Amino acid sequence: MFRDKAIETLSSEGLQKLQIERLQQTLKRAQSVPFYRERCKEIGIAPHDIQTYDDVRKLPFTTKKDLQEGYPFGFLAVPMSEVVRIHTTSGTTGKPTVVAYTAEDLESWSELIARNLTMAGMTSDDIFQNMVNYGMFTGGLGFHYGSEKIGAVTIPSATGNTHRQIEMLSDFGVTAIHCTPSYAMRIVEVVEEMGMSLPKLKYGLFGAEPWSEAVRAELEKRLGVEAFDSYGMSELFGPGVAFECPEHDGLHIWHDAYYVEIIDPKTGENLPPGVRGELVVTPLLKYAMPLLRYRTGDITMLMPEPCPCGRGMRIARLTGRTDDMLIIRGINVFPSQIEHIVMQIPGVGDQFMVTIERVNHLDEMSISVEITDDVFNGELDQLTKLQSRLVDELKERLELRTTIRLVERGSLPRFEGKAKRVIDLREGM
Repeated sequence: MFRDKAIETLSSEGLQKLQIERLQQTLKRAQSVPFYRERCKEIGIAPHDIQTYDDVRKLPFTTKKDLQEGYPFGFLAVPMSEVVRIHTTSGTTGKPTVVAYTAEDLESWSELIARNLTMAGMTSDDIFQNMVNYGMFTGGLGFHYGSEKIGAVTIPSATGNTHRQIEMLSDFGVTAIHCTPSYAMRIVEVVEEMGMSLPKLKYGLFGAEPWSEAVRAELEKRLGVEAFDSYGMSELFGPGVAFECPEHDGLHIWHDAYYVEIIDPKTGENLPPGVRGELVVTPLLKYAMPLLRYRTGDITMLMPEPCPCGRGMRIARLTGRTDDMLIIRGINVFPSQIEHIVMQIPGVGDQFMVTIERVNHLDEMSISVEITDDVFNGELDQLTKLQSRLVDELKERLELRTTIRLVERGSLPRFEGKAKRVIDLREGM
């Protein structure tokens, strides 16, 4: 179950040579980005200076904030005429993070996804239903093209309409699915309510949100699949950056495409295998938007022992974040982003509170918003219009459905220190 065995099992010596060459090429491409050109000039480092892994530590970190400050195209390293696709991902402010791709980028991304699917056991004999967002977020298209690349029948069913999804799963004889684990649990529940079974389903590829081994056990038992964990991030291409092999002990992150470090999030110092810290990634095959030492904010560790499958580097399943980012139905949301949206609307007061619950295995977000006295004491029609506007604005900007509760000024908690804006009631979160 190898797509490119020579690369996937590359020896340490061969890997270091390949990675150093690609790190030099990445740094050379990054010189076309003003942010990197200025930083590297300040440090006094050039592409030929990268001769060892220790030299990589001299390179500057990149953060999501840096990318947002370069909005929209400040991090492009190629002319716009070479860009063939643009995606966006949520950020801490009203502006999204823009991610651009050349044709070479899309080919690399889809090939990496094809490796993931092959590693899981999928072949051209499979029928694959892709039940994730096909919009500006990168959720759907990477797995779509990767599935087509291995020759599987690909069904772009996207999200929503659960009964129709189940009909397709049954009628089309689907053997593999890709969705968030919470939506998979909802599929299980509705399948059982309908008194149906899905005997042909074999593979479940789940990612975009944290999930536990207990959820894996439930999905495998009740849905009849072998469940695989997938990790990704739009800035690094999209979903499928790292993926489980059938050993289900950590996720392989493709060493020819990504140079990986684990750092202490407070000091920035590198940590050895077996010690948890923040995942830092330098993509090695990105042309439109090369990145140097991108701080993902995700907490994991490098697995210290080799995998029995024979492939290279693994990271452990993620255990948390270094920031306050929320993951709701596979979509990244920051409390500051919500604040930016709601506080611009006339009639809204100074305080809000976000509550997240898991209902029927799906994340549901409700927001209590204080409103000004004149609106609270005004006409019912005025309240209804304000509530509808808040729902619409949040849906348009976040691509998430929310429940809005309008409350009287002074009814939400006040904080002397850092405000606690989120109450997360999801189990295991």
